[in-house]
Amino acid sequence: MNVPTSRADLLTELKAAGDSPPVEWLISDGLVPYAEAVAEMERHVAAIADGRASERVWLVEHPPLYTAGTSADAGDLLAPDRFPVFKTGRGGEYTYHGPGQRVAYVMLDLNRRAPDLRRYVAALEAWIIATLDRFNVRGERREDRVGVWVRRPEKPPLFDGSPAEDKIAAIGIRVRRWVTFHGISLNVEPDLEHYSGIVPCGISGYGATSLVDLGLPVSMAEVDSALRAEFETLFGPTITPAGA
Repeated sequence: MNVPTSRADLLTELKAAGDSPPVEWLISDGLVPYAEAVAEMERHVAAIADGRASERVWLVEHPPLYTAGTSADAGDLLAPDRFPVFKTGRGGEYTYHGPGQRVAYVMLDLNRRAPDLRRYVAALEAWIIATLDRFNVRGERREDRVGVWVRRPEKPPLFDGSPAEDKIAAIGIRVRRWVTFHGISLNVEPDLEHYSGIVPCGISGYGATSLVDLGLPVSMAEVDSALRAEFETLFGPTITPAGA
């Protein structure tokens, strides 16, 4: 049997065992403070690991802020006084969150699915790419750069002569007892200038884009609907809890 050599080669469907309940699908209105979101994730992840809570996907927007992952280089924070900066336990480096960006916190029990982090990251990338495809945007993965990228042939080429491309979605995860938290962020209509305060994910020379920047005036609700449909294809059914 051949061993996969890249994320693109991995099976990306990660459905739970047939007797598992649907994944809770929650959407918060307004801007959720980052520290409150992390505290809630910590609480819920512990409950999932203890068998006291259902898996959950939580969609939020945050006020403008920067987060520093476990690999963040202080030199990549170019404007330390611009927005609040939060150290976070997720993998990766510096990233930006703010209004107009859909953040999806994904709390899944990989013991019920596949305890394989490479496969999980590949599934998250596939989820974003399939969502973008619903809006006729071709998102692509890169073996040396986690996240989802869009080619920009209308822009000047990069310093090495290769075609320009911009990042449209980021991935940063943490796993505890094989329960995932943190997740993905997808740019719908954020202020892209806010990325100038950091070197996003420690990768210089590339830009950031969004669906609206690409000429697609889609609403957050439309993106949420697409995210849910494609999540169910890869991860299985979801349910909106009563009263949510």
